[in-house]
Amino acid sequence: MEGRAGLSASDHDHPPFAFSTRFRVDLADTDAGGVVYFGRYGRYLERAVFEYRRAAGVPVLGEPGHQFMVRSMTVEYHAPLRFEDEIEAFVRVSAVGTTSHAMDVRFERIDAHGAVHVADARAVVVGVESWDGGGATPMPAAWREAIEAFEARTH
Repeated sequence: MEGRAGLSASDHDHPPFAFSTRFRVDLADTDAGGVVYFGRYGRYLERAVFEYRRAAGVPVLGEPGHQFMVRSMTVEYHAPLRFEDEIEAFVRVSAVGTTSHAMDVRFERIDAHGAVHVADARAVVVGVESWDGGGATPMPAAWREAIEAFEARTH
């Protein structure tokens, strides 16, 4: 898996994305019809978001006192993916609040003819005191600054 920063998605009516990473569809991700099962996009979003956080210098899972939990996730599908398809996932933080942030991911299939837009996903992620309990906590200033600096490279 490789990551690239400061990229624009191929469809120019979308704002630029701060980061992208590529990976392939695994056989276990497909259903009886030979296409990626819709529920797997949550795994793809997580994979792309983790790579983004690594590149931005933010702890992948957060840390005690502000651990990341997905509050909501939406996916809009545009085209199918199949076993061995190469995917490029474009990632950006589209909003940062006091305790949460929104991650947008655009998935494109890469082939000999170029890129095909296959799906868009969004996760709203909240930081909590601990995974065992406790309420929402403010994002550490250093993480907020790291995200803002990483995102600023695309503008």
